[in-house]
Amino acid sequence: MLVSRRRFTALTATGLAGIRSLASASRPRPKLIVLLIAEQFRSDYLDLLGNFLGNGGFRRLTDEGAYFPQCQMASTTFTSGGLATLSTGAYPQLHGIVADSWYDRAARKPVTASVKAVEATGFAEQLLATDPAANRIFAIALDSRDASMLAGPSPTDLLYMDAGGRFTAQGKLKDSPWLSVWNQSNSSDKAKNAPWVALGAKRGAPPMRILTFDESRPEEFQHLYRASPFGQAAQFSLLEELLVQERLGQGPGVDFLAVALGSTAALGYEVGGDSPLMRELILHLDRQIETLLTALDKHLVSKNFALIFSSAHGAARETDVRRAVSGETVALTIDRALSDRYDLSGRKNNYVERYVYPFLYLRQDRLQKSYIDPREARLFASQVALRVPGVAGYHTADGDCSHSGDWLRRFRNSFHAVRSGDVMLAYGPGYVEDYAGGRGISYGSLYNYDAQVPLILYGMPFTSDVFETAVEPVDLAPTLARVAGTAWPSSATGRVLSEALAPEG
Repeated sequence: MLVSRRRFTALTATGLAGIRSLASASRPRPKLIVLLIAEQFRSDYLDLLGNFLGNGGFRRLTDEGAYFPQCQMASTTFTSGGLATLSTGAYPQLHGIVADSWYDRAARKPVTASVKAVEATGFAEQLLATDPAANRIFAIALDSRDASMLAGPSPTDLLYMDAGGRFTAQGKLKDSPWLSVWNQSNSSDKAKNAPWVALGAKRGAPPMRILTFDESRPEEFQHLYRASPFGQAAQFSLLEELLVQERLGQGPGVDFLAVALGSTAALGYEVGGDSPLMRELILHLDRQIETLLTALDKHLVSKNFALIFSSAHGAARETDVRRAVSGETVALTIDRALSDRYDLSGRKNNYVERYVYPFLYLRQDRLQKSYIDPREARLFASQVALRVPGVAGYHTADGDCSHSGDWLRRFRNSFHAVRSGDVMLAYGPGYVEDYAGGRGISYGSLYNYDAQVPLILYGMPFTSDVFETAVEPVDLAPTLARVAGTAWPSSATGRVLSEALAPEG
């Protein structure tokens, strides 16, 4: 691009600060960015329930925003990994969050995903580093892990629900008087033994569920509360209170608020993705988004905000215990086959150190003592795993894979050089890891029902259109970085969704 002498002189005189000011003049930055992530929200819900949606919620977002119905995660789809992918613009191969838990060989025990284990920077971290004095980061979730996964490790304000249904804070909000007042007015106690009635139901209609409270088992009520419109409404109510009390979007910088909506996940794990309860919860979510948009319009009269809606992963369609795969059976089958193959003297040894779905960890010391080629052992173990009903594919640490093409890419994006062990397994469509004694479903598969998620970009920085082109969740972080005027996260591999950006000027 040719630059006029006058403009070149101006840039030379003002330096980088001048470049930034010119960029700001051409594309205004939103004062507030709100990211809503509904866990376990399938993309096709917006089509299946389209006739039941109101005009001001999802319909407003898709009609007035940039809607990408073909957004697909090209990796495993665990909650923690999905949140990390959305935050960093990278897949587990790079950010390291390969599942909600994995086996740590050094510690010789399973470890839980945490923000400290993320090996890449996220959008929130980049935004805060750009101007720590002016930009602010907030996150709301049902647990601290999900909140911190979106907000990053930098000093931020986190709000998450404790075991008693109250929201607690981390950061400057910890001692906020308004939070204590809000908790008193929005106690989960008010939902004890409350009926969950369908929207639009006639007076006297039977409830879909009762949030039963038993003093001897209070944790059961807390699960019912979290997995209900009542728990979901609490997150939105807190969001709107935070908006007012902290004057979000009205400071000198950019405020970023990330919300991990966990009620859909809590319910979906229990009843599956196609339960009437799940569909009813989505309709409540539609109304709650409508209320939020109204609050944003009122709070930011200039409408200088952006709202993004997506999901960490989808869900299998229904609970079917006949399709539950026992991880213990997988590990035992592989271990016995390896012993039969290599222990020719009759003495039986253990070769499997641990299996934490979907990763198999072989005993490296045993392979070395027996002079066994690790690649040979991994490939043999993978082929043995295919004998277990429900196991349909594999990828090894050496790159050997049962699939090619796009599925090979999904496997590679999911496989971390250290944390994924020796072999990653994939179950067949509809098969899940045995979960909760036959109740509920697991997730994390490579299939479209888990991998396809909605992506809607709404607000001042974005245009209004439906884009049928294929995009991926890794594209979100670079796009937000472009909109906010920050550098890309360190390991981002996605692209800026330039087609969704409103024209400059």
